[in-house]
Amino acid sequence: MQLKRVVVTGLGALTPIGNNIQEYWDALISGKSGAAPITYYDTEKHKTKFACEVKNFNIEEFIDRKEARRMDKFAQYAIVAGEQAIADAGILDSNVDKKRVGVIWGAGIGGLETFQEEVLSYAKGDGTPRFNPFFIPKMIADIAPAHISMRNGFMGPNYTTVSACASSANAMIDAFNYIRLGMCDVIVSGGSEAAVTIAGMGGFNSMQALSTRNDSPETASRPFDANRDGFVLGEGAGALVFEEYEHAKARGAKIYCEVGGGGMSSDAYHLTAPHPEGIGVIAVMENTLRDAGMKPEDVDHINTHGTSTPLGDVAELKAISHVFGTHAKNININSTKSMTGHLLGAAGAIEAIASILAMKHSIVPPTINHTTVDENIDPSLNLTLNVPQKREIKVAMSNTFGFGGHNACVLFKKIEE
Repeated sequence: MQLKRVVVTGLGALTPIGNNIQEYWDALISGKSGAAPITYYDTEKHKTKFACEVKNFNIEEFIDRKEARRMDKFAQYAIVAGEQAIADAGILDSNVDKKRVGVIWGAGIGGLETFQEEVLSYAKGDGTPRFNPFFIPKMIADIAPAHISMRNGFMGPNYTTVSACASSANAMIDAFNYIRLGMCDVIVSGGSEAAVTIAGMGGFNSMQALSTRNDSPETASRPFDANRDGFVLGEGAGALVFEEYEHAKARGAKIYCEVGGGGMSSDAYHLTAPHPEGIGVIAVMENTLRDAGMKPEDVDHINTHGTSTPLGDVAELKAISHVFGTHAKNININSTKSMTGHLLGAAGAIEAIASILAMKHSIVPPTINHTTVDENIDPSLNLTLNVPQKREIKVAMSNTFGFGGHNACVLFKKIEE
């Protein structure tokens, strides 16, 4: 069977550093930090008092107030980013067969705020189970792609992938495979998350996963720095329109890049910690290169998982050195989480978008907040520290890993007509 080619024809982003693609890209290139004191609730008794919140956002500019009240914030974010990508791709302006248009979405947690509010409300009562009739439809992780499909009449495959922080990368790989196998023409893919809540922050704090640099939130996410002390929680959404190449050409669509391949693996090691030698990460990058039919020396840029945790950053860079050998020093490596924080299930989507835009503009966004060299990290690696770097990028990889040892990697390449 001849596999079909898959391209990206639309992008959408709602992030802590920009509420659309242009704002997001401008902020990435300028090295803008999205971290700031939390505004959603009183943090007085919390260990971590800051996060990367979405800013200057009013859902009623996009969705009717009554309808919005029936959605958790993670679904609202999905709709906004999804609509941006759909408009960018011009799908609704083309005579597409909506039965062959799907939505495959990623969410690591889903409607956490809704769950928190309903349970707290019940606990304050007399024990009578009084719950909002929209409690379950607001909370369940699969509701985000359901809303996108219902709003647009897309009748193809529709579901959510849940693999912790690898969720949206897994969603993109599924979308890629459905299209190249000829089962769909177009799939809206990506991910969303809204876990900056009392429960979300408290839970991650109890795991000692979050930075507690409350005196300097904007510098707290510092991947690869010797003084990193945990990740900064972020929220938002990223959306990409994946499309079969000939279908895109036939309707005259704008093409950002081609999807070259995707890979998955499992650490099979620990609930939260990566294998110290990065064996699962080695496997996922090797699987991705094999799927794309490429050699290590073909890769120009890697947007790492790079969460700013003491163990994770070192393990990932060890894996890169292992897979790419002497070529590793020629690759522009970065972590855009230094700016956006960690969007959990949406991380893979917004980082894939960053990789695609880096390829489009021939500029690699920086890894900001780096001040102190970590002696455990190979000094020959180009981590694109603190300032963006210009270079031609023909092939870019985006790494995404999740608690439980879930690893996913997506490879994008410049389109060859």
